[in-house]
Parts: sequence; C-alpha cells; structure tokens
Amino acid sequence: MPLGTQIIWLFILAIPVACVTWTVTHEDVFREPREYCVKRSENCRRWYERKFFYLFTCEYCFSHYVAALFLFVTRFTLLMPGWRGYLIAWFALVWVANQYISVFNRLRLDIKDEKISIQSKEEQLDEPRRVGP
Repeated sequence: MPLGTQIIWLFILAIPVACVTWTVTHEDVFREPREYCVKRSENCRRWYERKFFYLFTCEYCFSHYVAALFLFVTRFTLLMPGWRGYLIAWFALVWVANQYISVFNRLRLDIKDEKISIQSKEEQLDEPRRVGP
C-alpha cells in the first residue's frame, strides 16, 4: 500500500478509535460501569486488579486497547509489513486518536464556557427589568 494511502488510513481509522474511547471513558451511556471500575481501581487489594479496572477509566490507556482491536479487525500496518508495521501502526493510531480526543475535549470546554458566558449575560440583562416599578 502506498505511503499516502497508509496515512489516509491512519487518520480515518483514528476517528472510530477516538469515538469508542471517548464514549466508554466519558459519556453517560457507560457511567455505571465506569463508576464501578473507578471504585474497583481505588479499592482492590492487588495492584494488577487496580490497574485492570483503571484501564476503563483513562482515555489514554483505553485507547491502546481499542486501537489494538481495530488493528486486529482491519489488519492495517504502517510503513513495514508484518509485526513491525503493526507495532508502528498501533502507536501511531493511539497518538492520532488521542489528538482527536484532545481537540474534541477542548472544543467541548469552549462550547461550555461560551454557554455559561451567554447565560451570565442574559441574567445581567434580565436583572434591570425586574428591578423596575
């Protein structure tokens, strides 16, 4: 596969990896299992049990496993054939997916900040109207 096609595959394949990772580690649809994992990651007696449950709460950690799953399904390699290409693709895919997650998180924060700012301005505009006779 030509390098340009590989790069396109990398950036496109990172989108579902980022989507699945974000959904599992942040969205309400998985809130209960995630809260269970948080409790177990803090309260398990054995270190490897704590680490196992932590994997489902950390987007960076979880993205490694999601990326590995997508590489297994798609058989995508980067730069080299065989296990070396899978290894390079795996780390590159994790990195790109986490860049997408960072951009998405920043965008959500900006939108939330803008909503709060608008709400505050609307409340300030409504106050003088209430004070009048």
